[in-house]
Amino acid sequence: MCDNGSVKKNNVKDPNFGTKLVHAGHNPAEWTYNDVVPPIAMSTIFNSRSPGVIEGFEYTRCGNPIRSVLEKCLMALDHAEYALAYSSGMAAISAMVNLLAPGDHMLCSSDVYGGTYRLLNKMAKHAGILFDFVDFSDTATIVKSIRPNTKLVWFESLSNPLMIVLDVQEVSEVVHRTRADIIVAVDNSFVTPYFQRPLDLGVDVIMYSLSKYMNGHSDIIMGALVTNNKDLYDKLYVFQYTSGNVPSSFDCYMVNRGLKTLHVRMEQHMKNATAVAEYLESHPKVLRVNYMGLPSHQQREIIEKQFTGHNGIVSFYVNGGIEVSTKLLESLKLFCITCSLGCYESLAALPCKMTHASLTDEERQSTGIHDNLIRLSIGLEYYQDLIDDLEQAIQASGAEDKC
Repeated sequence: MCDNGSVKKNNVKDPNFGTKLVHAGHNPAEWTYNDVVPPIAMSTIFNSRSPGVIEGFEYTRCGNPIRSVLEKCLMALDHAEYALAYSSGMAAISAMVNLLAPGDHMLCSSDVYGGTYRLLNKMAKHAGILFDFVDFSDTATIVKSIRPNTKLVWFESLSNPLMIVLDVQEVSEVVHRTRADIIVAVDNSFVTPYFQRPLDLGVDVIMYSLSKYMNGHSDIIMGALVTNNKDLYDKLYVFQYTSGNVPSSFDCYMVNRGLKTLHVRMEQHMKNATAVAEYLESHPKVLRVNYMGLPSHQQREIIEKQFTGHNGIVSFYVNGGIEVSTKLLESLKLFCITCSLGCYESLAALPCKMTHASLTDEERQSTGIHDNLIRLSIGLEYYQDLIDDLEQAIQASGAEDKC
């Protein structure tokens, strides 16, 4: 599906990223009144000068001016030729799964978002689609798990909530070397194109939950698929306008606005999360910290090779059981307890009861989603205020010092 000879290193930031955020997809001359801020096109229908003659847009399910502005911006950020915005991240994932026919096989990394796991187990299975969850950190396992009917490989560039990093370039090369026709797709929601551009590393499709860092304000649900493969884009576009999995014009306007500060926000998320992670790592009541910015991260070599920075997601194991972890979250004052992440405010979650509640106890234990695992999405507040809040909550939780 790709030319692996064109794969580039991805550990250098795009110096024009901020300019692309502000200007890509937008030209005031396009609009009647030369609007500097792209206007919201609320109309669902567009006039034609003659029957059957479509000039620009026809019906909002098939395309809309402000959605086009957003998609062009997304394309610029990932060095892509095509992008499609969806009504949610799950709608975007569903669109990829819908490319498969009964009897087709999908290979998925074992540590994926709970919603992806639920989609495959609750819906794809009943549609006759076959799938396996395997450890993608071992490329030999990936190759061994590819079947003659494997059509799609799906993984996350940074897993949630364990912050496991996969070598995107290596996974892409191994899969395409095994079978060039297999589609390799990666969920890059937690990293964003500011810190990594997976198309440059050989994948065929990138999925984003735009609800997270890309919008960054906890007020919009939206997803996107980005690719350089025209045949794949054409299929996805037909499926999209046929099924109606499109976002509203207002939502597109809001995400386009949120994107303008993505680079500034990500830098602050990184600064704050690094401070919080370092504090937690030295805490006597914390057993282990998972954060891609810590020197202790097990995949440090991969991180330095393929990322240009670190996000704001930190997870840690507190020294205690479900009562301790629950009490810790209940004692927080600045952090909101919620399942989302990647927004300007700081959020906390207990994965075993929230994001990964659909997994069985055995599945959670085997993937490291223990009762004492807490996930934090570090926001844009003053980092010392966040540390102070965590300190009082940890003390109130009843957690014991580690041996």
